[in-house]
Amino acid sequence: MRILRNIGSLAFVLGLFTAVFAGIPWYVIVTDDPVVPWWLRIALFCLLGGILVVLLTVALEQRKNKTAAEGPLVAEPERAVLLLNSPEIPGRAITEILGLVQGHTVFAIWLGKDLSAIVRLILGGELTEYTEMMGRARSVATNRMIAEAAAMGADAIINVRYMTTSVVGSAAELLAYGTAVKLSV
Repeated sequence: MRILRNIGSLAFVLGLFTAVFAGIPWYVIVTDDPVVPWWLRIALFCLLGGILVVLLTVALEQRKNKTAAEGPLVAEPERAVLLLNSPEIPGRAITEILGLVQGHTVFAIWLGKDLSAIVRLILGGELTEYTEMMGRARSVATNRMIAEAAAMGADAIINVRYMTTSVVGSAAELLAYGTAVKLSV
């Protein structure tokens, strides 16, 4: 799939550069003759075909990943690592501070959902497409943070915080971080 997407990307870039840097100057010079030469036709087909191949491979890959990732947002109903957004754990003493742990992800929604969110933005109401996207991103980042803490042998993560940043368009970065600690028994 990745090789096919790379071929599509290459065809797109070659078609785009040929159409822009050779096709437009050719058209400006030969405005009297409207016949499009074969090399410009091939460049345009590469441009459009490359976009199509990339879109199809990404859609197939997304579909495969979506079916594998469906299920509950939280991987384990009972976590081995306790999460708190406070610096202390009531009734338990912190015996050792293991250090900072973090989970990170960047999520985006596909163009169709982005367009429906734009319509909803105009009409008003909750942007459920973005709500679902950020919920998934928060779950992934949290699970990655928990996995890092579990690998360190932590019993809990204190001072858990979340930070989001807009990356580009409808893509958002989410960082979950906290302090991994060991607790007294």
